[in-house]
Amino acid sequence: MKLVGVELIRVRIPLVAPFRTSFGTQEARELLLLRVETSVGEGWGECGAIREPVYSSEHTDGVEQVLRDFLVPELGRAGEFTANAVGPLLARFKGHRMAKAALEMAVLDAELRAHDQSFASLLGSTRDTVACGVSVGIMDSVPRLLDAVAGYLDAGYLRIKLKIQPGWDVEPVRAVRERFGDDVLLQVDANTAYTLADARHLARLDPFDLLLIEQPLDEEDVLGHADLAAHLRTPICLDESIVSARSAADAIRLGACRVVNVKPGRVGGYLEARRVHDVCAAHGVPVWCGGMIETGLGRAANVALASLPGFTLPGDTSASERYFRFDVTEPFVLEDGHLRVPTGPGLGVTPIPERLAEVATGRLWVRS
Repeated sequence: MKLVGVELIRVRIPLVAPFRTSFGTQEARELLLLRVETSVGEGWGECGAIREPVYSSEHTDGVEQVLRDFLVPELGRAGEFTANAVGPLLARFKGHRMAKAALEMAVLDAELRAHDQSFASLLGSTRDTVACGVSVGIMDSVPRLLDAVAGYLDAGYLRIKLKIQPGWDVEPVRAVRERFGDDVLLQVDANTAYTLADARHLARLDPFDLLLIEQPLDEEDVLGHADLAAHLRTPICLDESIVSARSAADAIRLGACRVVNVKPGRVGGYLEARRVHDVCAAHGVPVWCGGMIETGLGRAANVALASLPGFTLPGDTSASERYFRFDVTEPFVLEDGHLRVPTGPGLGVTPIPERLAEVATGRLWVRS
């Protein structure tokens, strides 16, 4: 195919409730959608970056600039290409994995639509539905947390993930275990909030039989995670530290993690995410699909990815209503704790024009 151009669409979607983590609170999801026009048709992509560079070095304004000034023109100069070539064609630009992932996603969508093939089929799906967990943000009080968890369990979610930070860790976890029992699949996510000096404190989580503790230390402290693993019974899962299949292989070899969270935007796209999955499967390391509060576009691609065989733990692929009163696509609905894997061409979903217009805050056409 040849690239004609890319429309960059800024959107702002209010959340049903503020979502608080160790690095900040979001009351609305501000993100960047991409609509590519190619010689074989159009495709849609979504960038997971947030407004400020606090989860990663990328942020929405920066993503828009690098797409506009570097990535889209480079792909335009390539002439004929395939989706598999997007990564290599953009490799001379260092970093900017979320920007590259969004562009690759849109090109993949266009290519797959042209060939009447689904995302799930391309990636290697083995399931029609995927098990869903839910991420629960930091709350103002333990009673409020317990009410939130009760609501998610009543809705049918199969796993609960609690965001933690120093001062909000052992007691909330204890309260959830005491209220809901040992049968609930429970894990925690620190988003890099601790240091190795907190090893003894984090070991206080071991009695609660957690599935894992996600990214307790700084993203660059892979050796620190390996050292921490020697002090904990709870398996360590890496998120921010895993930026490629190679980094996943290195972390596993060093003993820094026993579980991996796969986020396609963080590793540079869905094709690299599949390679991360393959590396982990080869080492017997379970993976699960993380979330970045995506719209239905990103959710569709994530659900397709989560249907690969190595994704043996419920991910953060929650239903649309977990975060949004309305989505830009037809909503994903929880059914007995699962979401259906889209089977239509490409992503299997497209934005509803009226809903997209309601939340769009800016549009920019970038000619290749």
